[in-house]
Amino acid sequence: MRRRAVLGLGGAAVPAALLGPGAPAVAHARRWLHTWVAMPQLTEPGNLPPAPFTGTSSVLVDTTLRQTVHVTVGGSRLRVRYSNAFGGAALPITSAAVALPVDGKAGVSAIVPDSSRALTFGGRSSVVVPMGANVVSDPIDLPVSFGANLTITTYLAAGQATLNLTSHPGSRTTTYLVNGNFVASPDLSGAATVAHWYLISGVEVLGGAPAIAIVGDSLTDGRGSTTDGNDRWPDQLFARRPRTAVLNQAAGGNRVLNDGLGPNVLARLDRDVLATSGVDRMMIFEGVNDIGTAAATDAAQKQVTDDLLFAFEQVVLRAHARDITAYGATITPFGGNTGYDDPDGLRERSRQAVNAVIRRGRLFDEFADFDVAARDPANPRQLNPAYDVGDHLHMNPSGYGALAAAVPLRWLT
Repeated sequence: MRRRAVLGLGGAAVPAALLGPGAPAVAHARRWLHTWVAMPQLTEPGNLPPAPFTGTSSVLVDTTLRQTVHVTVGGSRLRVRYSNAFGGAALPITSAAVALPVDGKAGVSAIVPDSSRALTFGGRSSVVVPMGANVVSDPIDLPVSFGANLTITTYLAAGQATLNLTSHPGSRTTTYLVNGNFVASPDLSGAATVAHWYLISGVEVLGGAPAIAIVGDSLTDGRGSTTDGNDRWPDQLFARRPRTAVLNQAAGGNRVLNDGLGPNVLARLDRDVLATSGVDRMMIFEGVNDIGTAAATDAAQKQVTDDLLFAFEQVVLRAHARDITAYGATITPFGGNTGYDDPDGLRERSRQAVNAVIRRGRLFDEFADFDVAARDPANPRQLNPAYDVGDHLHMNPSGYGALAAAVPLRWLT
């Protein structure tokens, strides 16, 4: 593992060994840090808001959106980030507010009476987010506890004059949509529902906790987890150490080398890790989609293996340049998956080759062996049947719990 030094008086490096047993390498002063994130994506046509909230050339006209998010670390002051990263036009937000959901539940439309706090942006109640940009709200006083759910309600009077909408389709959390301005309403009766997040990309709190950003694909985004259950493996990892911000920067179909559903890892690393406030460590668990979509030939699989290992080296170099510790994980099995498991086992050979390099311990600062945690002991090419949702690639909450348990808790302290 790369040993991180601490700067002493005058900027001199003090070896970690001289700090004494158990001494932290970094002191976490109070600062703004993310407690929840969602990787922004361009919304696919099938994931656009349902009628009448999507028109022929615009979306969310005269629409109130009510969405819940699961924060990790808590705080007494917070602010919200809106993203127009993939919007095809400026994003005019008319009004917005945050509140506590009834009974603290995820995916409910009712909020606790008197908990709603209006958001402002530079003191104004409305804001226009330029194309490709994001905005951060002014801080508000609303105490949220560790692991709480938070409701964010947004109203767009004019909507957005484009069908290119920024969202995070794999929310696994119920969102409510209704025509009219109901930002302050205690409930949204008769609202339409979808399981996607739109426009929101982060919640920050003022605190002093460490923060780890997890870069991943659908296995980290939680395909196979419970809608409104918050039982993806990063959620279950946070539950093991509920004093560290665990930030899920994953998207279904994501790849390290090439764009898929969302930009590739090398393209999004700056936005999703290096520029995410509070992050002092990261973890990457990706590669299965790169291997699985490369042709099942000797040449193509050798190329994707070599390119993946180079890309991981690049991720670590860029993280270290910002003094961010870089962790990794081995790639989990996909034996029996219709799309990825080829008859000659060439993609399995690539998975094993990448995992072998990760296990040598010279690529990442440390690694978690997710392959061992998830595989069938009787058939290591396949997932443990108790974890398999049926497609031999994705896992159920028990499987995601096994991944969370394989992460060393010292990574979060």
